[in-house]
Amino acid sequence: MKPIVLASGSPRRRELLAQIGLEFKVIPAKKEEEIRYSRPDQIVEDLSRQKAMEVAGQVAPGTIVIGSDTVVALDGQILGKPGTKEKACEMLTLLAGRTHQVYTGVTVIVTGENEETITFCEKTDVRIYPMTQEEICRYVETGDPLDKAGAYGIQGTFAAYVEGISGSFYNVMGLPIGQLYQRLKGRMEG
Repeated sequence: MKPIVLASGSPRRRELLAQIGLEFKVIPAKKEEEIRYSRPDQIVEDLSRQKAMEVAGQVAPGTIVIGSDTVVALDGQILGKPGTKEKACEMLTLLAGRTHQVYTGVTVIVTGENEETITFCEKTDVRIYPMTQEEICRYVETGDPLDKAGAYGIQGTFAAYVEGISGSFYNVMGLPIGQLYQRLKGRMEG
């Protein structure tokens, strides 16, 4: 098997790769991300490519590097990581009672003489139940939303407010693991 490197420090992405039985190392991309596009699908594909390319330059030939980036979009507006409780409250107030989209871009680079790069994007629609300000504040006080795109983690206590999804659940967690595995098949044997 070819060595696999995840170009992300995300614990959720590590968890998902491990969940499907892949062995891998983690080398997080460190460069400042440069947003060069305006559409969410183009943004995540480009950012995933930037991350994968940075790390691909640090590994041995024959290594598979996986870069990924996730954004939440509502009416075409990108909702990144809030960073503050106030911003998290604003984002969740916007999302409550509505459907938004989660986009994850993934780039796979098979390094070496015949280097191969595959980039794709997966989109999932997420419907959120209406939430009271008290519910929003209570969730924000947990601290969970501060480092997550769109100010929530679908796999945690926020699940109480998710009415439904159309698409990949794992995409909303940050890595469309089913599509990724299908793209890796046949490329992992060394």
